[in-house]
Amino acid sequence: MTHSTAISGPGSVTAVPHLPVGFTNVFTSSLVDTGRVRLHVVRGGTGPPLLLLAGWPQTWYAWREVMPALGEHFTVIAAEPRGVGLSDKPDDGYDTGSLARDMVELMAALGHTRFTMVGHDIGMWTAYAIAADHPSVLERIIVAEAAIPGLTPSAPIFSNALVNSKLWHFGFNRLPRLNETLVRGHEYEFFSEQFRTKAATRDALPEHAIREYVDAISRDPAGLHTSFEFYRALETTMEQNTERQRSPITLPVLAIGGALGLGEGVGTTMRLAGTDVTTLIIDNAGHYPAEENPEAMIEAILTFQ
Repeated sequence: MTHSTAISGPGSVTAVPHLPVGFTNVFTSSLVDTGRVRLHVVRGGTGPPLLLLAGWPQTWYAWREVMPALGEHFTVIAAEPRGVGLSDKPDDGYDTGSLARDMVELMAALGHTRFTMVGHDIGMWTAYAIAADHPSVLERIIVAEAAIPGLTPSAPIFSNALVNSKLWHFGFNRLPRLNETLVRGHEYEFFSEQFRTKAATRDALPEHAIREYVDAISRDPAGLHTSFEFYRALETTMEQNTERQRSPITLPVLAIGGALGLGEGVGTTMRLAGTDVTTLIIDNAGHYPAEENPEAMIEAILTFQ
């Protein structure tokens, strides 16, 4: 029996800004108890199950522009992992093995034992972990805009200014305490700069979306701490990925890069992990293709069968 509770208020579909027309006629927010953790999902639509999982520092809201069209073909489940948005924020479990298990248990709680998944950024890390650790639950995966720790070769410490501007947060976010001390009270300045430096242009993401992501972190006293926990768990995740790479995944993978983001790098990474990888470059997009070019992202998902 699924333990699911409808919810409303800040962070849910009832109180976020600028949703597409008719969105709340199709999609609802609920907390789903997996038996291990309660996770916020926004779900709706008709068809086979499609799990959407965004990355740092975003919430389910990252998928708002693509969900209505996808909901015409799929039962869409846009999930927030532990530590994010309205989901529970436990002290541990932020390595990708734990995150993958959470998603498999979430989908099982919703009655879905096999599904397709789209993962962006850290959501791509988790998609790879599910494909490697729980291959029987996945039809295929579509992944976008991430390097995978322990798989992708690391950039040198002394990189050029452009690379440094996009990657410096990896080291900063792993710090045990100082990062929280410096960012608390300055969440908007810190997180908004992440969006502006990684998108195709500094104004590619609308201000209301940036504010929603920042608010999702700052409205919960634990939000800032858990936002960094994904990075503090990287040593464990990298060890796991070293083991996963020993057995390449064989399910179909679509690797999406923004033309002004990682580009071909996403496919290069996934070919280190799997044997059936197709690469797609989305024009007019940096790190956030589902928001910067949603039409192209919708087409990519719908045609990858």
